[in-house]
Amino acid sequence: MPSPTLDTPRIAWQPGDDLADIVARHARDNPDGVALVRGDTRRTWAELHQRAERVAAGVMNAGLRPGDRLAVLAENSIEYAEVFFGALRAGACVVPLPTMASADALARMMVDSGSRALFASGAYGAVARSVADAAAERVALRVGFDFDDDAFQRYAAFADRPAAPAPPVPIGADDAFDVIYSSGTTGIPKGIVHSHAARKASYGGGRAAYFDERSVNVIATPFYSNTTSVTWFITTARGGTNVLLGKFTPEALLDAVERHRVTHAMLVPVQYDRILQSPRFAATDLSSLRMLFSTSAPLAAATKRRILDETPADLIEIYGLTEGGPVAILEARRHPDKLASVGRPAPGHDVRIIDDAGRDVPAGQAGEVIGRSPNMMSGYLNRPDDTQAMLFRDASGALFFRTGDLGRFDEDGFLYLLDRKKDVIISGGFNVYATDLEGVLAKHPEVAEVAVIGVPSERWGETPIALVVRKAGGAATADELREYCNARVGKAQRLAQVELREALPRNAIGKVLKRELRDPYWKK
Repeated sequence: MPSPTLDTPRIAWQPGDDLADIVARHARDNPDGVALVRGDTRRTWAELHQRAERVAAGVMNAGLRPGDRLAVLAENSIEYAEVFFGALRAGACVVPLPTMASADALARMMVDSGSRALFASGAYGAVARSVADAAAERVALRVGFDFDDDAFQRYAAFADRPAAPAPPVPIGADDAFDVIYSSGTTGIPKGIVHSHAARKASYGGGRAAYFDERSVNVIATPFYSNTTSVTWFITTARGGTNVLLGKFTPEALLDAVERHRVTHAMLVPVQYDRILQSPRFAATDLSSLRMLFSTSAPLAAATKRRILDETPADLIEIYGLTEGGPVAILEARRHPDKLASVGRPAPGHDVRIIDDAGRDVPAGQAGEVIGRSPNMMSGYLNRPDDTQAMLFRDASGALFFRTGDLGRFDEDGFLYLLDRKKDVIISGGFNVYATDLEGVLAKHPEVAEVAVIGVPSERWGETPIALVVRKAGGAATADELREYCNARVGKAQRLAQVELREALPRNAIGKVLKRELRDPYWKK
């Protein structure tokens, strides 16, 4: 169980601050306003509230009690959103399972989370059965969004079954909101527990000023990703409209922007790259766009520049962790000379750089990024040792989260990320930051994607190599790319080689899986 004693910063909490109550207020104050859109299907606030109430009654009638966990294994859909808010209304904690994980890993997440219900879509029906069976003694409810069998009942019947209204459930600041399993395609990721107060710090915090009731936010990343939660929950809290894209393609997103007059979008760097490369991009009416957001991995400065030059939107890059803690925000249009940074610490967030001894370092010097804020996880589920390993206390005893990221502040207080601490390449006693080399190669006109990793070296201990995906039609050879990079970096940073690849492995939100790239070299 997560530690209940983490003395993280708090925010004010009042009854009715939770998202389920906020949905109910929108239903009362703006019943005909559109809350959700998927294709040709729409849900007004009144309809969403009514469906969430039915879900709440159904899960409570099935024996779930406040504090129980409810898992979902499905692609994004309006029904998924109904279940999410209905579960919160019932006082349950939602566990969005990552659909890209293996069946074995999903089964272990189901057991690890202790979920007492599982909702699934037909695309994952076979996996859902095995996942539910793995925790059969605990699972009191199995529902298929678009299928039924001898184990799963169909959602339409479940949600439409007559039932007495769900009794009121008081929601407290420390009550669990969700468990997000960290990115991963193998093994079992850690379950990150967020409280209702931590989530309110996001949907009711400073970032909410970027949204209002007229916001139309397109959702192009999966519900199980914390990336999605940022704009999804804020748009909901502010009474705007969320447009569910389904499977992302550049053309589908651009179609949605035109069709629904989208104003807001949270996208990850690889999605921006694909959109900018799409032939459809230049022909799309983008005049409705007001705010574009990026997170999950640093967005290349050149990509930021193109977004500013070729769209009317403000670009907001957000640096942070699923666990919470440090957050930096770059308002790119206001600071065009700082595009290589991830911005300044967000208001109310204490972000610092420390050395290996835990001492603050001066501007310009590299160290580990740590931070504290009202948006901090309750802990890793069932992993007290992992939770403790992430904690750092300063001389006053204040609690910070370690990020594992290396960075530096400039003289104006802007944060520049260098690398993951565990990914730093120590070559001949010198620290080589992969991001420096990746930034150089990314400027080559024929490079589409690049990842730099350290590989074993008898002479240097380890040495950097670059794995490069060329742009369509690119003819640069590996040797030419290596020479291009090495002519532009210091002697200690030079690449030993460049390898050409067809693609780089990525997780569901576009992060390059460097461990998968490194493993073959270190396991030889």
